[in-house]
Amino acid sequence: PDIAVGDVLGSCVFNMFILAFLDVFYRPMPVSTKANQGHVLSAGFGILMLSIIALSLFAQSYVPAILWIGAYSLCTLFIYIIAMRLIFYYEKRQMSKYLEEIATETKYEDVTINNAVMHYGINAFFVIVAAAFLPGLGEGIAEMTGLGQTFVGNIFIAVSTSLPEVVVSIAAIRMGVIDLAVGNLFGSNIFNILILAIDDILFTRSPILSVANPHHIVSAIAAIAMAVIAIIGLTYRAERKPFYFMAWDSLGIATVYIVNLMLLYRMR
Repeated sequence: PDIAVGDVLGSCVFNMFILAFLDVFYRPMPVSTKANQGHVLSAGFGILMLSIIALSLFAQSYVPAILWIGAYSLCTLFIYIIAMRLIFYYEKRQMSKYLEEIATETKYEDVTINNAVMHYGINAFFVIVAAAFLPGLGEGIAEMTGLGQTFVGNIFIAVSTSLPEVVVSIAAIRMGVIDLAVGNLFGSNIFNILILAIDDILFTRSPILSVANPHHIVSAIAAIAMAVIAIIGLTYRAERKPFYFMAWDSLGIATVYIVNLMLLYRMR
């Protein structure tokens, strides 16, 4: 359970670190300034879901359950459905405003839908196959190094499973599609919490967070803090980067990430 919970929460933290890291690749202005403010909606839902997980990790055995499924899993599943619905309708309204502009700037006309879906499916298949071996490898690393499953799950496994987000986000930045890069990261956080709910359903011994190491709350709080800083950046929209390569909000996110690593290492 510790590796599974650590992977989910560690991935949420690392996704926010990727958001800060993207500032290095995007020169004209801070990424948070160029990105659509609508990302605040998905960031807010991510914070809400992470808050439920953090509270449940703090309360642990006091959290009610239905059969073996923790109430937090049912809550996050319900919130995920609402989040997807609201984000969809928000983007639909936004798209209608810029429909004419989009129609005149259509790209990749030579790429068919079937071809795109096929390539997407093939790449997704290889990612899933590779990820299936990670839990066993992570458990071996935790035993051999003595770092513990909490630390290994939050750091090594989380970074490994988030590498696709790194590649996609950097490629999107270089292509100039900033919203795709930012949306990828905030959306990944929401989906990660959904995965934790699925893990809870499959873990039939007890609610998964009731037997997880309470130190995971550090990563949950760090992910919340980093998302809040990102929202501040998306709202304030600084015109330039004071450090040339990184904006204030990105520097704050990176600082929280480093502090999170230090705390997890000391508590290993």
